[in-house]
Amino acid sequence: MEGKIEKVSIIVSKGSLEGIYPALIMANGARAEGIEANLFFTFFGLDAVSKKRHDHIKMATVGNPGLHMATLLGALPGVPGLMTHYLDHKMDKLDIPPIPEFIEMIADTGAGLYGCLASCDLFGITKDDLVDQVKDIITVGEFYEMAAGGQIIFT
Repeated sequence: MEGKIEKVSIIVSKGSLEGIYPALIMANGARAEGIEANLFFTFFGLDAVSKKRHDHIKMATVGNPGLHMATLLGALPGVPGLMTHYLDHKMDKLDIPPIPEFIEMIADTGAGLYGCLASCDLFGITKDDLVDQVKDIITVGEFYEMAAGGQIIFT
């Protein structure tokens, strides 16, 4: 089939539920279709693969235009937790796994997970701070070499 996508490299730069899940869903879908997939976690996207943070990802409520009227309440204490709990409940009903389980599932399919060296250096993060599924911490240049010949998706 002409024009078939054979490889995707997905950049994960946001550390909120709505920033991380699209990347995980796209990587999972790619692997299900037999497409090579690599995820590059940079800046706050590193939270998705941080041993300390990946279990505690919240929904961004302040300044999130997708929440419409709820964004006005987003700054009130407890609202981000409430919205996160609500979304977790809805995703559970749809059998969408929590982030740590999803990361493990995607890695088990052969997808590559990588941390961004510049961001890790900026935040003082080492490979020991990241979940075991992260293969390595690499430079942007190494990411581009890996992505060569495929599609790059930024979430």
